[in-house]
Amino acid sequence: MLVGLVKLDLASVGLTLFLGLIFLVLFEIFRIHSYKGRFPPGPTPLPFVGNLPHFLKSPMEFIRFMPQYGEMTTIFFGRKPVIMLNTIQLAKEAYVQDVFSGRPAIPLFDWITNGLGIVMVTFNNSWRQQRRFALHTLRNFGLGKKTVEDRVLEESRYLIAEMLKEEGKSMNPQHALQNAISNIICSIVFGDRFEYDNKRFEYLLKTLNENIMLAGSAAGQIFNLVPFIKHFPGPHQKIKQNADELLGFIRDEAKEHRQTLDPDSPRDFIDAYLLEIEKQKSSKDSTFHEENLVVSASDLFLAGTDTTETTIRWGLINLIQNPDVQERCHEEIVRVLGYDRLPSMDDRDKLPYTLATVYEIQRCANIAPNVMHQTILPTKLHGYNIPQGTIILTNLAAIFSNKEHWKHPDAFNPENFLDENGHFSKPESFIPFSLGPRVCLGETLARTELFLFITALLQRIRFSWPPDAKPIDMDGIMGLVRSPQTFNVVCHSRDNVK
Repeated sequence: MLVGLVKLDLASVGLTLFLGLIFLVLFEIFRIHSYKGRFPPGPTPLPFVGNLPHFLKSPMEFIRFMPQYGEMTTIFFGRKPVIMLNTIQLAKEAYVQDVFSGRPAIPLFDWITNGLGIVMVTFNNSWRQQRRFALHTLRNFGLGKKTVEDRVLEESRYLIAEMLKEEGKSMNPQHALQNAISNIICSIVFGDRFEYDNKRFEYLLKTLNENIMLAGSAAGQIFNLVPFIKHFPGPHQKIKQNADELLGFIRDEAKEHRQTLDPDSPRDFIDAYLLEIEKQKSSKDSTFHEENLVVSASDLFLAGTDTTETTIRWGLINLIQNPDVQERCHEEIVRVLGYDRLPSMDDRDKLPYTLATVYEIQRCANIAPNVMHQTILPTKLHGYNIPQGTIILTNLAAIFSNKEHWKHPDAFNPENFLDENGHFSKPESFIPFSLGPRVCLGETLARTELFLFITALLQRIRFSWPPDAKPIDMDGIMGLVRSPQTFNVVCHSRDNVK
């Protein structure tokens, strides 16, 4: 009798759980259906996980398909509706407004940064203070001035020498490029550069690279859906470990800076920040403290390293696959500069084809195909009521390949940035650094680095594939940025053809 009752109870529990699950699924389907009509059209989401499985399976294919639904598309990341803007007109209309200038709370980044820093902080007092200070300080230490240009040119000499050490041999350009780009922001933030054979810094760059891949992978997305897994082992713990190592490196730098600080002669961003902490001590609404220093410096370091380095790696791929473009750039550079004078930003007007090539590299690289914003208040866009807290994405993949705005939307062709007279001309659809209040903090630095590094490399080196090169998947790998697969190149010095 007792056994029968136990069996009956277990059957009842099982039936209750099953019916409860059915109810939850039906409620979720009803909830999703309720968004139809109120939100723009989009692909049908799955209960609880939304469109994430389709996105993770083939991110670029998924993104490219979104304009099929119209100028605005609704997708679901988990249970959250996300609006994607597929045209330049909508992106401009939205992003010039403060109401679209928030950042969504992303559990993975909150776990790593405790809500501090600049890049992932929402549109609030802390963000305003930190961004204003960072812009002011970066300008003081040469951003947009000749001093940063000189640093890039000095570093380009080291980079060329490093890449030509393996002349004629198959080599992976990533470490040399990453070190070179990182050294520019390091000289501004930390006051010094690092040698290419510095093992500690090499390890740091490796962990940074690993984290950018992991954060955008399935492991990162699953964490954002169920953040309580931070208490359990898994690949997400590697993300936290890597982040802690980078933050620890910056803490050590800040500690060393504090010990040698001269208030009358700040050397770099960290010195300037330490002085600002003291200056703001009596202010009640100050957000300047040592932890914010560490995370803000980390933001500058990450943003100032990976985006530009990844763009140049995509550039090498496109230049090798289009040797006629590479040769035409080299001929123009040598005609204007010769072999011995390195380029300057003043040379841009004299090098229209090379400048157009640099911009075309950015368009095709499209390293951030989905720029993420969030509404900070209820608003309207294109006839739709957009609730407060709605995530808004810019579909740069669609904007950068719109047939109405580009002469050669689906090919690597610098003519996209040249007018009928061969002069440089930038279409309005080119917005790799975003728009409005959230425009990229390092835009000026990135433009300087991309033009000078790429021009200097093409002046002195011819790039080609090694004989055993495998075909490159041009969709790349989607992490925090869209990176190319690991690849090798062969460098040939141009010096012997003077």
